[in-house]
Amino acid sequence: MIKRLDRKFLSISLFLALMIPSIGYTESLNSGNTAWMITATALVLFMTIPGLSLFYSGLVRVKNVLSVLMQCFAITCISSLIWLVCGYSLAFGDGGEFNSWIGNLNNLMLANIFEDTLSGDIPESVFVMFQMTFAVITPALIIGAFAERVKFSAVLIFSSLWLILVYVPITHWVWGGGWLMQLGLLDFAGGTVVHITAGTAAVVAALVVGNRRGFQQQPMTPHNLTLTVIGAGMLWVGWFGFNAGSALAANGDAGMAMLATHIAAATGSLSWMMMEWLKHGKPSVLGIVTGMVAGLGTITPASGFVGPGGALIIGFSAGIVCYYATQLIKQKFKIDDSLDVFPVHGVGGILGTLLAGFFISSELGVFSGQGLPEGLTILNQLNIQIIGVLSTLFYTAVVTYILLKVIDSTVGLRVSKEDEDYGLDITQHNERGYDL
Repeated sequence: MIKRLDRKFLSISLFLALMIPSIGYTESLNSGNTAWMITATALVLFMTIPGLSLFYSGLVRVKNVLSVLMQCFAITCISSLIWLVCGYSLAFGDGGEFNSWIGNLNNLMLANIFEDTLSGDIPESVFVMFQMTFAVITPALIIGAFAERVKFSAVLIFSSLWLILVYVPITHWVWGGGWLMQLGLLDFAGGTVVHITAGTAAVVAALVVGNRRGFQQQPMTPHNLTLTVIGAGMLWVGWFGFNAGSALAANGDAGMAMLATHIAAATGSLSWMMMEWLKHGKPSVLGIVTGMVAGLGTITPASGFVGPGGALIIGFSAGIVCYYATQLIKQKFKIDDSLDVFPVHGVGGILGTLLAGFFISSELGVFSGQGLPEGLTILNQLNIQIIGVLSTLFYTAVVTYILLKVIDSTVGLRVSKEDEDYGLDITQHNERGYDL
């Protein structure tokens, strides 16, 4: 009888001993958060391929449709590999005495990430992949500024170097423990990191590369708005992963970020449409989808900090402010930012980053947000937001300009006049988008 009890006790003890590692792992890893973050990651990648690809490709002329699709696809591939090799480590590593500015190379090739390595309560591999999709879409946004006139080789070189020299450091400043994070900058999902960097680089690139041949002298209308609307719908859906996923958990912050994102997109669409209707007498399909992107880009930095009322005002202001920004850039300043990257993403990112510092306040009645950080007033927070905006603008503009000049003096940026007239699909890729 005693021997049987001893055997049972030994068996139970052995079973519990074997279970200890898995019990500890289960308590640390949150399967619900992990499932949501895997879904959010897929949604953000969906924004670039096929969302942004279709949105942009429908906006260019028929002779350049494949060139835009090719650039988006290739940037997705090359940005992913850069993130694997050194991007993630530099953006999110602890840089020691240089941590205010950049991370380290301790995680080169993701050498220290395994199946059971955690970031918070999700696998670090999932966090790496989620952040990788942000690194993919940001340089892809920029190509809209110089569409239809830049060499494919120059696009790849610029996108690769820009990702390492601009996107990675600013990501570290804002999200990786750098000086802007320490300062208390509010940027929930990428107002500075994604939209201001891409928008600023876009307008600098448009200036350096120069206008398309025939700009404002001949029609340059979108060749297929159907593709653009399909892409816009994909962007709208994918943006839920972009913003709600930035909560890094399946919780109330993610739910409110998703709600704010949707409200801002809908309001931005309608306010842009209203402006066009008042000015031109008819609302356009291009206007309503561009307003949607403006609303989404503007709510991005504020999405996890504001409430539905704040999101309504942010989306409404985005449609109006970004609409007028497009008129100023092309009509007044005559800058050929081909697909309106700076007035939509750059201006929207600036506006949203600033408004996040206001609508986070819990003292605004129905327009209240989650509440200011302890000890800060709205004025204090707005000062921090302004510092974040200006530093991102300045650093991005300077480094982007230097990069473009170096590339132009070596491999060259722009295709020949003949190639531009004939179209990049044939001259750069020897293919046509349509066989009609």
